[in-house]
Amino acid sequence: QVQVVESGGGLVWPGGSLRLSCSASGIIFGRAGWYRQAAGKQRELVADITPGGSTNYADSVKGRFTLSRDDAKNIMYLQMNGLKPEDTAVYYCNVKVGAYEAWGQGTQVTVSS
Repeated sequence: QVQVVESGGGLVWPGGSLRLSCSASGIIFGRAGWYRQAAGKQRELVADITPGGSTNYADSVKGRFTLSRDDAKNIMYLQMNGLKPEDTAVYYCNVKVGAYEAWGQGTQVTVSS
């Protein structure tokens, strides 16, 4: 059974940091990424990583967010620094292996004073 679980969300002040984690069971990270969906908006790609380890970031988060992957633990991380109110959203982990993909349930990130 494939299971993808995100954790690490919460409430943080503007300028603060959070680290999101995505753990996967029953599937090995192939191409994987973090997406987010703010209220009333479409889900958008935040960052993703190829099986070879190359990363790609949305322009809005470049220089502030860092995606990494621990293959031994089958966990992917999103380190978010310099958070802004516009980063407020539900963050989702997505894992793709060939034609198959799995989504987590999402974790809420709220940036507010």
